[in-house]
Amino acid sequence: MFLLEEFTINSWVSCQIIVISLFLSMPVTTILVPGAAGPAGINTIKALKMAAFDGTIVATDSCPLAARFLMSSEHAVMPKAADETNFVEKLLQVVKSHNVQVLMPCSGYDIYPYSAHRKELENLGALPVVSTRDSLELCRDKLLTFQQLSGKFALPFTTADPDKVVDYPSIAKPRFSEGSRDVVKIDTEEDLRYVVGKYSEMVFQEFLPGMEYTVDVLSNLDQEPLLAVPRKRLQARAGISTKGQIIRDSELEEQCMRIAKSVGIVGPCCIQMKESKEGVPKLVKINPRMGGGTIFTILAGANFPKMIVDMVEGKPIVVPRISEITVIRYYEEIIVSGQLPFAESA
Repeated sequence: MFLLEEFTINSWVSCQIIVISLFLSMPVTTILVPGAAGPAGINTIKALKMAAFDGTIVATDSCPLAARFLMSSEHAVMPKAADETNFVEKLLQVVKSHNVQVLMPCSGYDIYPYSAHRKELENLGALPVVSTRDSLELCRDKLLTFQQLSGKFALPFTTADPDKVVDYPSIAKPRFSEGSRDVVKIDTEEDLRYVVGKYSEMVFQEFLPGMEYTVDVLSNLDQEPLLAVPRKRLQARAGISTKGQIIRDSELEEQCMRIAKSVGIVGPCCIQMKESKEGVPKLVKINPRMGGGTIFTILAGANFPKMIVDMVEGKPIVVPRISEITVIRYYEEIIVSGQLPFAESA
């Protein structure tokens, strides 16, 4: 397990200034978008097309039937990111063969090898717009998030010790996870013992019954937050927003920008907040990447993928006007005549 003993960002910033300067003012013509089967990857490609990006988009995913393979310039089927040796070997091959210049942060799995192998990617002329491994680990580990940020920001009580759970209902969730898998509401001590017996490496949190928000924050390449766009999560399925309402809330926006700054986020993140019974928004999770619902923010006027390209090209970033809109999502089908040559391995 990767353990964070001391969290500092200044040394990383100083050593990256020279590297980043090599990329600035360089026109971006090829972008790699991971997670092409998931909503964050799909929406990143949609956003680039909305911004009239006319370069090459290389979509990657471990699923050979990823929807955006059929809607991108090029694509590559990748090993699972957990198979890091083979994943990195294939990644470097794809970057080299397609002359990739920017790697977008829209996969909760790919960002870890992107960060760990930053130097190899940069040596190939590709800039992974991801945070440091320390920052990523701080976001991934819910217990570490609580330990590092509690006292600085409003967080729900969090513990890995079931004996410290005294209030019901409470929430149990995996300490390390993506999405909302294995999140359990605990109403009684019997429920608590059941969860302890069935799952390992769980954390237990204060139950937050109020409104849930996701706040998309974009920081520049020097870890300075530029803007925050909150939305109410009106409906979510499998952890992905299906109905949402963009709002303006200066206090919530300021708080989430301070959270992103404290963690050392590079590029985008989506911060999940939920109101306590007293109506206080508390930090639930930081996703150090674009999320499945970031398209809501893009449609409201802040095209994060386009702004990331502008950052890399050294263009001044103008914070756009955000429209308060409601977005409702639905499934859309892609029909292909005949059989795809790679379908049998799906």
